[in-house]
Amino acid sequence: MSITQERKAALIKEFSQGEGDTGSPDIQVAILTERISNLTEHFKTHKKDNHSRRGLLKMVSQRRRHLDYIKRKEEKRYQDLIARLGIRR
Repeated sequence: MSITQERKAALIKEFSQGEGDTGSPDIQVAILTERISNLTEHFKTHKKDNHSRRGLLKMVSQRRRHLDYIKRKEEKRYQDLIARLGIRR
C-alpha cells in the first residue's frame, strides 16, 4: 500500500523545482497521488477495509489543500501539475 523508496526518489526527482528541493507542494501532491492510487487498487479487493478508507479520505483532502494552495499562488503551475499527474478537476 505504501510506495517504495525508489519510487519516492523518482517522484522527487521528476517534480522538484530545483536542486535540493524535497518538500515543495508539487512533490507532496505527486507522492500523495501515488499513495492514493495504490490504496484505490487495494480497495478493489478489500471492500470492507474501512480503517484504511479513512486514511485514504484524509490523503485526498490533504492533496486537495495542496492543490488549492498551488492554484492560489500560480494558476499555470497548477494546470501543468494536474495535467502531468492525470488528475481530473
